[in-house]
Amino acid sequence: MSKWESGRGYPSIDSLREVSRFFSVTIDELISPDEVVSATQAERRSFAVGHASLVCGLLYVLAALLLVVPVFGNGAEDPTTVSMLALTGVSPWVRAVFSACVGAIVLCVLCELAASRADGRWGKAALAAGVALSAACVAAFILARQLYAGIICFALLAAKAAMLWMRDR
Repeated sequence: MSKWESGRGYPSIDSLREVSRFFSVTIDELISPDEVVSATQAERRSFAVGHASLVCGLLYVLAALLLVVPVFGNGAEDPTTVSMLALTGVSPWVRAVFSACVGAIVLCVLCELAASRADGRWGKAALAAGVALSAACVAAFILARQLYAGIICFALLAAKAAMLWMRDR
């Protein structure tokens, strides 16, 4: 009851039944519908934010798998697909850009994990940086004609955008 009175929590339905029975009042007299709706929305938002951060982090981990999954074309002379670690048919600066993209994604994962424990400002900044970084990776892979890697990064970006949209609803 003290948590309810101080605004730190709300009683369960069973507790409300017991209190209403004890004081011989209806549950509607104990609480207003607006209070119940706002408490439910706050709980739902908190749940969604926590799970959206987790899913977004998992999406970054999938993007980091580009290091070892054979989705890169190895050049015109060798049309096979290889992992980024085995990529030899591109210039060194292109390979450095690819490595920087995947490395930045891994760094973004660490930043988002740290930000999820901090206040909301840092979490939103990390998410915005992650979306911008994912878009830059998509552009880099497509401009270098690594379409499979670009499509995978775009799909991960779209999934992350959908998660963020659902979280903010």
